Amino acid sequence: MLNIAVLVSGGGTNLQALIDAQNNAEISGGKMALVISSKTDAFALERATKAGIAAEVLLRKGFSSQQEYDEALLSLLARYRIDLIVLAGFMTIISNTVIQHYENRIINVHPALIPSFCGEGFYGLRVHEAALAKGVKVTGATVHFVNEICDGGPIILQKAVEVIRGDTPETLQRRVMEQAEWKLLPKAVALFCEGKISVENGIAVIKED
Repeated sequence: MLNIAVLVSGGGTNLQALIDAQNNAEISGGKMALVISSKTDAFALERATKAGIAAEVLLRKGFSSQQEYDEALLSLLARYRIDLIVLAGFMTIISNTVIQHYENRIINVHPALIPSFCGEGFYGLRVHEAALAKGVKVTGATVHFVNEICDGGPIILQKAVEVIRGDTPETLQRRVMEQAEWKLLPKAVALFCEGKISVENGIAVIKED
C-alpha cells in the first residue's frame, strides 16, 4: 500500500475528488497519508481533517533559504513514508532537489491541454483567460509527472472539454474541473498505485489490462 501526500494551497477541490475516489474504493494500492498546505487558512486543511488524513502546514516564508525549506519538506515526507506526491493547486515552488529525490513520483494536474497554455505564469484563472483570448474551441486538463521544466514532465492523461460561446474564465474553469480535473487526477493516482505507469524515453506509458 503506497502512501500518498497531497500538496495544496487553497480550497482543495482536487483533494476532495481524491478523497471521494478513495472512499469509493477507486484507488487501490494506495492511501492518502498526508496533506501539506502552503497556507495556514487553506480550506483544504479542513477537508483533510474531516477525512481523517494527517494535515501539516509548511510555510516557505518560515525558512531563510530554499535549501532549508527543501530539507524540511523532504523530512516531513520521509516521516510519513511518502511514495507519491500529488500537487493539487500547490502554489509554492518545488525545487529540483525535491523533484530529483522523487523522480517520476510527483504528479501535477494542469487546467489545459499541454503544451497549450502552460509554463511559467500559467496557473488558475490565467490559463482560462488565455484560452478564451485565443478563441480555442476545445480546452481541457492534463495530468503529468513533474520534472525540472514547468509543466514539462511526461504526460499521463488528458481530457478535452468544449468551450461554449459566452464562457467566462470562471465558468470555463468550473467546467474543466468538473469534466476533466476531478476525473483525471484520481484515475492517474490509481494507475500509479497499481504500478501501471512507466516512463520510457521521457514518455509516460500506461500498461493495458
